Amino acid sequence: MAKVIIDTRENKELVKELLKEEIEVETKQLDIADFIIQTKTLDGREQSVGIERKTMQDLLNSIIDKRLLNQAILLKQNFDVPLIIIEGDDNIYALRDFHPNSIRGIISTIAVDFQIPIIHTQSYRDTVKYIALIARRLEKPRSPLSLLPKRTPLTLKEKQICIIESLPGIGPTIARSLLKEFKTIKGIVNATEEELQEVEKIGKIKAKELKKIFEELYEH
Repeated sequence: MAKVIIDTRENKELVKELLKEEIEVETKQLDIADFIIQTKTLDGREQSVGIERKTMQDLLNSIIDKRLLNQAILLKQNFDVPLIIIEGDDNIYALRDFHPNSIRGIISTIAVDFQIPIIHTQSYRDTVKYIALIARRLEKPRSPLSLLPKRTPLTLKEKQICIIESLPGIGPTIARSLLKEFKTIKGIVNATEEELQEVEKIGKIKAKELKKIFEELYEH
């Protein structure tokens, strides 16, 4: 079960709300991060999620004293998964006499250069819901994610074309011509140089190169 450790200096109402979420909660003084979610990876290794929570005002103050960048560095160095939550529904650009690009710049640096995800919440209750949801999500059995799009399995014809097309100098058109002429991949491999040359766009040089690939011993 995932456990949430909360810094003792956090908003007491926030702590009360998190205790209502029926997840394991522990409060103690933390040197780094405001919340730590402890869980295990798919292979059983201990994993920690470090969360830094910032209200709008705190975010601006931490930009002024450069505390935010230092906190981002510590999150990155000490947790498997670092995360920053920015809390509040005020217009951040109107709270202080700040040039908007200064705020955009620091947030972009954290997200892009440090590669730390940033979640925006409307209130401390919204923050609690996010933390509880992340903790529960980490409890559930997960499968490794594949970033490759799922493809419909190739037909036999497509597989045959794909194999022949992988040969040097052979594009889809020539691949289809070879299969049409010799019927099978085995037929192409067993064809003589002269027979290969009878196929359109297969000249003497290309035919010789193909026979070399088909017949020469693999050296290892």
